[in-house]
Amino acid sequence: MVAEQHIVPGRRFRLGGLVQPGSLKRGDNLAVSFEVADTSAKLPVDYKGILPDLFREGQGVVAEGALDPSGVFKADTVLAKHDETYMPKEVADALKKQGHWKDDYGAKEGASADTKAAGGAVASQGTVPAVEGVTR
Repeated sequence: MVAEQHIVPGRRFRLGGLVQPGSLKRGDNLAVSFEVADTSAKLPVDYKGILPDLFREGQGVVAEGALDPSGVFKADTVLAKHDETYMPKEVADALKKQGHWKDDYGAKEGASADTKAAGGAVASQGTVPAVEGVTR
């Protein structure tokens, strides 16, 4: 949805999705790059800092930042997610709408499939302007 909504470089938004397996590359001084994807598109992400303990390839992630002029998402915050309590309501709703809501991300005992985590790439608005999807 990045392309669909014509997000201009420098505009902050929140991006959510799955860290693509094999895309994580570590550099010097805590620099990392990886790709966040949904079922149809992926977006490269650069981040410098300590990644959360739950951060893994194939796992859900929420990042805050902005696109640079080359189309790379420059994140200044990265959060790993494993259920809906770690993502904004609009991201969870968008994942459900897109059919990407899955029940295999460390669901809480007794939780229904509708309340378990998902892996589609989505960006949300909230206090940081955002849009749904990775194809920005």
